[in-house]
Amino acid sequence: MSATASDLQALADLHARCFLRPAPWTTEAFAGILAGRGTFLLAEPQGFLLGRALAGEAELLTLAVAPEARRHGLGRCLVARFQDECRARDVEDAFLEVAEDNLAARQLYRSLGWLEAGIRRRYYGPATDAVVMRLTLHATQEGG
Repeated sequence: MSATASDLQALADLHARCFLRPAPWTTEAFAGILAGRGTFLLAEPQGFLLGRALAGEAELLTLAVAPEARRHGLGRCLVARFQDECRARDVEDAFLEVAEDNLAARQLYRSLGWLEAGIRRRYYGPATDAVVMRLTLHATQEGG
């Protein structure tokens, strides 16, 4: 997927407004990720979601909603669109990492069917673990 310099700057600016820890992604980081195979961007004026789907698996890479637009359903809408995009790409399982102390995000994901699957210790730095979450989108044919 290609994005203009202006698009990349807008993504980096919004990401910086949403995340202090870990360090927000730069325009160069967004350019590199968007150039990768299977990557897709779902964007709205006050938020975006970046995902990747390959070989039957997907990863929700980041979700950013402008602070003033939170708690109005935009994050829920973007995650639901991500799930729809994954189904369209025949994804069976999707994964994400979320900071253990980000209770609002964890609740949002749980409300959309995601299950906590593990912990990545110190993923976001020495004091913050990540919760790995998983969503099964398609039942496998094995075992009936």
